[in-house]
Amino acid sequence: MESSRVIQAIYTDDDVLMSAVKTVKAERHHIEEIYTPFPVHGLDKAMGLAPTKIAITSFMYGCLGLTVAIVMMNFIMIQDWPQNIGGKPSFSYIENMPAFVPIMFEMTVFFAAHLMVITFYLRSRMWPFKNAENPDPRTTDDHFLMEIAVHGNEQDLERLLAQTGAVEINIIEKEAH
Repeated sequence: MESSRVIQAIYTDDDVLMSAVKTVKAERHHIEEIYTPFPVHGLDKAMGLAPTKIAITSFMYGCLGLTVAIVMMNFIMIQDWPQNIGGKPSFSYIENMPAFVPIMFEMTVFFAAHLMVITFYLRSRMWPFKNAENPDPRTTDDHFLMEIAVHGNEQDLERLLAQTGAVEINIIEKEAH
């Protein structure tokens, strides 16, 4: 395992953190990660992260759910066990489709929601029994932590982070995975 040095700056206010991120990015430093106790609006843009394409995945999961609903209802209600319900014979799927719309909607939402949760956990590498990777437990309560890779510029970074309002600055040896 290879180890690398990172500097961790801790902030107590999200507005100060946002201002610090903009200052650090303006000085052309690469921010490795930011740990926050709640989502901070606009932080992804301030860090320069690319927009996510996960909405496309959600759309595909919804299409899969719609397809499963159509195939399932056609098989169950038309082919396998057709029933005359309230004087409406099941001769074809198209004739009965208006009655199937709620089922199609619910299956679309069901597939999109459940598969997106699974996708989120897999993408975030948050599987059962995994140890937390949070470097400081205070970031789950009321502190914000910015982590920047150090390449022989410790003093400059410490000075810059102190100017941005960091309440605590630590240099840590991290093991690369």
